[in-house]
Amino acid sequence: MRSGHRLEHLLGHRLGRQFGWLWGAYGASALGTWLAFGAFPLIAIQVLHAGPAEVAALSSVGAAVGAAIAVPLGPWVEFRRKRPVLITMDLMRCVALLTVPVAYALGVLTFLQLLLVSVVTAAADITFRAASGAYLKTLLPAEDLLVANARFESTAWTTTIIGPPLGGAAIALLGPVATVVADAVSYLLSALGIRAIGGHESQPERHDRHEATRMRARTLLDGWRHILADATLRPLFFNTALFQGLVMATQPLLAVLMLGPLGFTPWQYGLAFAAPSIGGLLGSRLARPLVTRFGRHQILIVTGALRAIWPIGLAFLGPGTGGLLLVIGVELGLIFCCGVFNPVYATYRLERTATDRGARTLSAWTVTTKASTALLTALWGVLGSLLGPRTAIGLAGVLLLATPLLLPRRAAAHRSEPEPEPEPEPSRT
Repeated sequence: MRSGHRLEHLLGHRLGRQFGWLWGAYGASALGTWLAFGAFPLIAIQVLHAGPAEVAALSSVGAAVGAAIAVPLGPWVEFRRKRPVLITMDLMRCVALLTVPVAYALGVLTFLQLLLVSVVTAAADITFRAASGAYLKTLLPAEDLLVANARFESTAWTTTIIGPPLGGAAIALLGPVATVVADAVSYLLSALGIRAIGGHESQPERHDRHEATRMRARTLLDGWRHILADATLRPLFFNTALFQGLVMATQPLLAVLMLGPLGFTPWQYGLAFAAPSIGGLLGSRLARPLVTRFGRHQILIVTGALRAIWPIGLAFLGPGTGGLLLVIGVELGLIFCCGVFNPVYATYRLERTATDRGARTLSAWTVTTKASTALLTALWGVLGSLLGPRTAIGLAGVLLLATPLLLPRRAAAHRSEPEPEPEPEPSRT
């Protein structure tokens, strides 16, 4: 965890000891996630002999059910201290993932178990994201949020560079569930890092039991109401949900295509997505100076449009070195644009959301992106079975070319803290 503190010092913009621990915890879990990149599809393909539809279902059903479970958790998180929630979600993911290597060692691993673990981890991930965004806004002043989000983004891409090749090597040496164990351990380390943050976190206002029930019922949809009522958040919301959904929907098909007919090995598959992450690291480091020079809205529009032109190139993927270089080139362009876009849009979203509505808004946003990803992944699994993986990947690439039309047309006035939420109306029951 101390590496995050040293790196923060080297970067020259100190955000404090507490952020250093949060950053270190994020780095640990991100590394575990990327070590286990594609682990469940790989286990389904190589151990359980699943086909394209089943692999797509593994990604889509887990995400969809997890998102449904997470819907009421947004208001629940809003009225609780965020740090204990973060620790609980980390431990929940750790325990759920550890059941997979145990079942594999006992020879009782099933496709149903992989689905159930996917559901638990998806629900915990959505809840963690909602709580962490709200917690970050209370931890740092508004002027430091872009710096913090850029560092998270930079860390994410750094671990993406390191994780998949190491994960592929670990699978080759230790077996298909080795990286799942590493991912579980990373969540344990993350929980310990968040616990080490210390400090006092104020308790959100409590309500009596009946009032709390009415509050949760009333606030269940408040995240979506806030997003849809904001003229600039609304198009950004639809853009990110559709873009992420279409990009992620092709990942299971790409795994089937590369690890199946095209004959790529697991380490080559990992390398194809690790090497281009250098672009994400560079993009995240450039986000702040680019915003300073050209303005936030201009960067959102340009990078949001540029990231949509790359994925269609994956439809032309072939075997051998040429195919590997094609994937690396496409992913490099895509990831560089995302590396600039992501911290800028994440900061903008936090600035447009009141602190006391943060968890609900971030939960609604993440639930929607997870649900749209699940729906599109399931649909593309069917299309992959009917049309073939390559044709389905190409179709997604064509549709992605239209996503820049959903980006906000006009820049919004800066608003670090929207108007307070109105008082709840008296019960009409």
